Amino acid sequence: MNIPGLSVTARVLASFVTAVVTATTLSPVAAAAPAAGDTYVYRVSNGYNHEVRGQIHYRIDKIDADRVTVAVTTDTPSLGAPRTEVYTKEGNWLRHPLVNHDFPREYEFAPAYPAYALPLDSGKSWSVRINAVDPASGRRNSVRVDGEVLGSERITVLAGTFDTIKIARRVYAGDWDGFLRETNITETDWYAPALGRPVRTESKSMWQDMSRCSRVVCWFRGDWNVLELAAASTAKP
Repeated sequence: MNIPGLSVTARVLASFVTAVVTATTLSPVAAAAPAAGDTYVYRVSNGYNHEVRGQIHYRIDKIDADRVTVAVTTDTPSLGAPRTEVYTKEGNWLRHPLVNHDFPREYEFAPAYPAYALPLDSGKSWSVRINAVDPASGRRNSVRVDGEVLGSERITVLAGTFDTIKIARRVYAGDWDGFLRETNITETDWYAPALGRPVRTESKSMWQDMSRCSRVVCWFRGDWNVLELAAASTAKP
């Protein structure tokens, strides 16, 4: 699959040049500010066999004082239907899918799902329990997110080479359902302050189904998705 090269306007190039990131610290003002009309395209691959699954397109539709609204579309139904995601200005999740037993289910989070805990000092960790509500069914889950900043790393993705901060999260989805125990999710982000978002993300999950292995402890694996920034463009100022 041919992926178009990164197209970035002068505003993002300036942000990339002027963003100051040390090997250990990211301050909240270092990240580029999002703007309505900015778009980002990620290639999605299967982490088990490296097969390309398709692309996900993110377009910033609206920016309010306390939230950023993003339109999400894909080029294949297997990556999900069109949807709206909502984030805080720091990139934490207010409305976003969360995998439940290998099925992405959309939730609204309160407080915000702590993908990032600024400033991102190397070695920093956090453990936060949040409420997740499925707006379609009204189901409520208690979700725990354990995050850690692993350090800085320069990586090359389809869109180019970026200085990033590597962040790992272990998530306990709170989706107990009969014989199905809660989903354990591992998320890893390579967050680029110059863009104010990750340029690479990996996520995989596992859970126990006691109806299928009641006498022994066994785990079932979900998808292992790898998202890599392929193209970006920004709205003109």
